[in-house]
Amino acid sequence: MKPSSPGVSARMSRQPSKDTGVELAVRRLLHAAGLRYRVEYPVPGMPRRRIDVAFPKAKIAVLIDGCFWHGCPRHATHPKANAEWWRRKLERNMARDRETTEHLTAAGWTVLRFWEHVPADEVAGAVRAAVDRERRGGESREGNTRAPERP
Repeated sequence: MKPSSPGVSARMSRQPSKDTGVELAVRRLLHAAGLRYRVEYPVPGMPRRRIDVAFPKAKIAVLIDGCFWHGCPRHATHPKANAEWWRRKLERNMARDRETTEHLTAAGWTVLRFWEHVPADEVAGAVRAAVDRERRGGESREGNTRAPERP
C-alpha cells in the first residue's frame, strides 16, 4: 500500500522529526538549569534510532513523542483516506517505541517518555528529578515512565 497521495506524502515528509518546538523548549529549560546532555544520541545497539535528549553517563533517555505519530490516547487522530495504510504505519511506530524502550531498559537506562502536549516545564522538572536521583546514587531506577495525563 502507498501513502494517500503525493501531496499528502510531501506534507508529511516536511513535518519535523527532530528539534521540534517542544524539544527545543525542554532543552532550553534543562540547559538553563545547568544540565548538560546530548541531542539525537544513537540508541546503543539499535541502528537508525535516536534518543531526543540523552544523559549517557547517567543512562537517562528522554523521548518526546508527537501525539499523531506515536498514538497519544488523548490527541491521536486516525486519517480516513487510506485508513488501512495509516493504521499499519502508526502501529509500527508504536511497536518501535515499545521495542526501543525495552531495549534501553534492558541495557540499564532509565527511559522517560513524554507526549508533546505535556508542558515543557513539567517535562524539564521530571528530567531534572531523574538526573538528581541518579547523581545521588540512583536509589530507584524507574525504568519506563510516561508523564501522567492531565484532564
